[in-house]
Amino acid sequence: MNPSNQHDEKKPFPWHLVFFLGPGLLIYVIFSVYPLLDTLVLSLYNEQQGQSHFVGLQNFITLITDDAWSHAFWNALSNNFTFFAIHMLVQNPIGLILAVLLSSPKLRLSGTYRTLIFMPTMLSVVIIGFVWQLLLSPIWGISENFLYSIGLGEYFDAWLGKESSALITLAFISVWQFVGIPMMLIYATLLNIPDDIVDASVVDGANSFQTFWHIKLPLILPTIAMVSILTFVANFNAFELIYAVKGALAGPNFSTDLMGTFFYRTFFGFQLQQGSASMGAAVATLMFLIILVGVMLFLFFIQRRIQRFQF
Repeated sequence: MNPSNQHDEKKPFPWHLVFFLGPGLLIYVIFSVYPLLDTLVLSLYNEQQGQSHFVGLQNFITLITDDAWSHAFWNALSNNFTFFAIHMLVQNPIGLILAVLLSSPKLRLSGTYRTLIFMPTMLSVVIIGFVWQLLLSPIWGISENFLYSIGLGEYFDAWLGKESSALITLAFISVWQFVGIPMMLIYATLLNIPDDIVDASVVDGANSFQTFWHIKLPLILPTIAMVSILTFVANFNAFELIYAVKGALAGPNFSTDLMGTFFYRTFFGFQLQQGSASMGAAVATLMFLIILVGVMLFLFFIQRRIQRFQF
């Protein structure tokens, strides 16, 4: 058979790809793509007397501008940005510092420290919330006696019971639980940096801080960027901790209300508030759009400017 005939023959269909990728793709479509598209469609309808009517973007307009909905929406969105800012300014820098310390070959028992710091991330959020409620309780908690024992008793307060401090306190609880995730991601990247590069900087006379700032930090910037994106997505999907500690009303006086708890009350209803599937879908769609726009802006303005190094 000449070469021209071989080129004319059609290649067999790659059925092995269908066999290996088909089940995973089917599960992804059923449990991720279909619910997302169904939520987007549902947000364009409204239920009246048991019948659905197409209303276009009216649900979004009502959510943003109507007096009955807008205050709760903007309050939850503002709280969510505060929740995210605390994680970015506290959790990720602490995770970076811990990763640098644990990656030092001079540190003894680094594996033990790493396990202890990462352990809270494996615990249930409900357990974490219950334990911290007990610790911070002004009635039976141990925080007050502990602060008095170290001379800081005058700073103790019912932090979870005040509007001005409840959200910040919950954010710090979340930081304590999940700081192990950025720590481990950055720690793994630091271990992948070739020793030759670090040794060369030492030979050139650089101290430990200069080696980190000029050699290691540029190499781990892509990982720090990825950690920032993961933090943004996770914080705008946050729900469990607020619900476990403060319930669906996110008290006191909705001061700890996030988009997740606001969506829960809107979709399922709570106490005197009647649930609405269409308005809940509108809230979920706005959450999706906020996360999508945030990630796209981050990738466009920050990620593309980070120089990537090949080890």
